[in-house]
This record gives sequence, structure tokens and C-alpha cells, in this order.
Amino acid sequence: MIPTDSSDPANQSTVLESQKTATDHGEPANQATPAQSTTSSSASTGAHKTIPATANAPGPARGADPEHAPAQPGKPKWQKYGTPVVVVLLAAAVVATITWNWNAWEGGRIEQVTDDAYVRGDLTPLSTKVAGIVRNVKVSDFQQVHKGDLLVELEDDDYKAQVTQARAAIAAAKAAIENNRRQRELQDARIERALAGIDQAKAEITAAQQAKEAVRADVVRTQDERRRQESLLQTHSTTQQKLEQAVADEGRFAAQLASREAEVEQAKTLLRSNELAVEAERRAKAVMESEELQLVADLHAKEASLTIAQVDLGYTKIQAPDDGTVGERQVRPGQLVSPGTQVISFVSRIKWVQANYRETQLTNVKVGDPAEIRVDAYPGRVVHGKVIEIAPASGSQFALLPPDNATGNFTKVVQRITVKIGLDDPSIATALRPGLSVIATVRTRR
Repeated sequence: MIPTDSSDPANQSTVLESQKTATDHGEPANQATPAQSTTSSSASTGAHKTIPATANAPGPARGADPEHAPAQPGKPKWQKYGTPVVVVLLAAAVVATITWNWNAWEGGRIEQVTDDAYVRGDLTPLSTKVAGIVRNVKVSDFQQVHKGDLLVELEDDDYKAQVTQARAAIAAAKAAIENNRRQRELQDARIERALAGIDQAKAEITAAQQAKEAVRADVVRTQDERRRQESLLQTHSTTQQKLEQAVADEGRFAAQLASREAEVEQAKTLLRSNELAVEAERRAKAVMESEELQLVADLHAKEASLTIAQVDLGYTKIQAPDDGTVGERQVRPGQLVSPGTQVISFVSRIKWVQANYRETQLTNVKVGDPAEIRVDAYPGRVVHGKVIEIAPASGSQFALLPPDNATGNFTKVVQRITVKIGLDDPSIATALRPGLSVIATVRTRR
């Protein structure tokens, strides 16, 4: 065979197409597919007719048609879609398990941690109760004070005068009560005198009645004597003179009887007068006794006025309510203040931690559980304490406008409950400031 000329452009093009086709199908470039072999043989035959070629030179090749390439075997449908479905189901199962048991897992942990926690303390704004002019401010800004220390003093001359005036009013009220007591004693004497007049009138009535009875006996005797003398005179057994004497005696004793009866009536009238006098004196005494009650009430009112004046006088001095630290001064000497003017703030030395835990974290948290406090201001320092109070409601319930989910759409939001943690070492409180951020860890006792 005559070797083929490699410089022939037609042969070179055929070889390149054959190599490219082989490379696209993932086969080596020097291997030919059956179609390529056939094409190559045909090309070789044509080449022998026109151009001499060697016996061992490769025949011209032509790129194979992709439509006639053999199809590779495909995977089963269950193997193609089964693996993704299984993965999705396993992920859904994991998510569902975590969702359903998340609250139980979170609440069942031994250590409950939150960074929504802060140092708290009693912050008291000290204000004036009375109006006045500031005389002196005894402290400086942020100074430590003790209970009873004088902080601010007002001018107290007006209030001292009010105290003196109230004391004078009390003295006048006591004098009025004493005067009433003396008048009641005098009234008692008048009552006793009226009672003595009653006794005297009764005695006079008794004496007048006895004298009346004695005169009545004389009248009866003289009447009998007159009738006897008249009878004797008719028989001429007596004289006219004796008869006239008997008539005169009868008239005299009758007049005495009338006088004794008048004395009895006079004594009865005196008795009635004395009885009325006693009643009047007793009523006057009752009036004085009621006046005494009024005077005593007036005394109590004046004593209350004195107490108010003394309290107002005490309000001119503002003192520290406890051991702690004061804030910035709000007034200066010579300033006129009115009731309610804030003069300075006071921070108590007692501090605690207010931790706002999620409701799902309070499953096993109880009063008395130990706690660890890590203050951001003191890295690496751990403060120990324990739970002393748990809020009776969530923070949203204490808001100015509590949420109402009775109408409209609802989105569940995890609520937070305030937990009050006391410090085991009170001396550490002096280094803490209300408002500092902390990380609170409560160790539950399961």
C-alpha cells in the first residue's frame, strides 16, 4: 500500500473531526467507533483510488453523529427521588421533635441563664413638704451619708412662730377649761343652797301644819264654849259677859287658824320655788358640762394644730432616710422652693439583682435557689446570691397599657417574669450601682 500523505488538508480535517468526536463521548482519541471505522474504510478506499497511501497509515475519519450514539442506561425512579424524600422527612422529624420538646428541655436545665438582668436599688427622690427659702445644703454631689444626716435646711423662723402661737392657743384652751371647772363648782354650791331651801320649806310646812292643828283645836273648843254659854244664857244660868267672852275667843282662834293656813300655803310656795331653783341650777350645770366637752374638743384641736406646726417645722430639715449615697444637688442656698420641689436624690446601700427570665425557664426555679451574678463592669468576678422573690405576673401585665388579645390576630410571644435575687454578701453592694448590666445564673434544685 502506498502511504497517505499527511499533509493533505482533507485527511487532516478528517482526523481532527474523529478525535473531537471521540473526546466528546469520553473515549480515547486514538480509538474509533464502529461508525468511524466504516467511514474510515470508505475514506481509505477513495484515497487508494486517487492518492497512494501506506498500508499501516490510518484512514481518514469523520465525526460520528450524536443522534446515532448509543444511549446510556438510566437510574430507577425510586432511587432518583427516594433519597431526597427520606432526607426531608428526617429533617422534619428532627424539627418537630425539637419544637415539641423545646420548652421541656429549656425549663428542665439545671442552670438557667439570662443576660436580661440589672442591678437594682431603692432610688428615692427627696422633695420639700413645705415652702421656704433654702438656708443651707449640707452635702455635695454623690456623697455617702448615714441615716439621719442633715442634707438640706430651710429657713424656719415662720414655722417656729407658728409653733409658739399654737402653744399659746393651747394655754388659752386649758384656762377656759379651768374656768369652766370653777363655774361648775360654784353651780354645785348653788344647787346645794337650793336643796337646803327645799328642806327648810318642808320644815316650815310641817311647823305651820302643826300650829294649824293646834289652833283648830282651840277653834273647836271656843265654838263649843260659845254654844254652851248661849244655852246657859237662855236659862239665865250665865251672864252676857261670859257669852261675849266666848264669842270673842272663838273669833280670835278662827283668825289664828286662817293665819296658820296661810303660813302653810306660803311654806308650800317656798318649797316649790326652791325645787324650781334646784332644777334650774342643775340645768345650768348640764350646760357647763357640755361647754366643758366643747372646750376639751377645742383643746384637742389646738394640740393638733401644735403638732402640725411642729411637723412643718421638722419639714424644714431634710435628712437622709437611711445609709446610702446622694445624687446631684438640685437646689442651692437662697433658692425659694415650693412643696414638692425635688432637692436631691437618695440611693440606698441595699442592692439586689432583677433578672427577667423567659416563662419557659421558670419551670423549676423556686425561692431560695442559689444564683451566680457576673457583673459586666467587673469581668471575671462572680457574686453569689439566692432567689428571694418571683414576680406574681409577667412584665406586660404591669405595663401602662396591658396587651389584650381577645380580638384580632394573635401572635404568641414568650413572656418574661421578673426574678429578684438577693446578694449573700451585703458589703459588695457598695461597689454596685443601680442599672449595671449583669448575667444571672440560677441553679435549680430539681
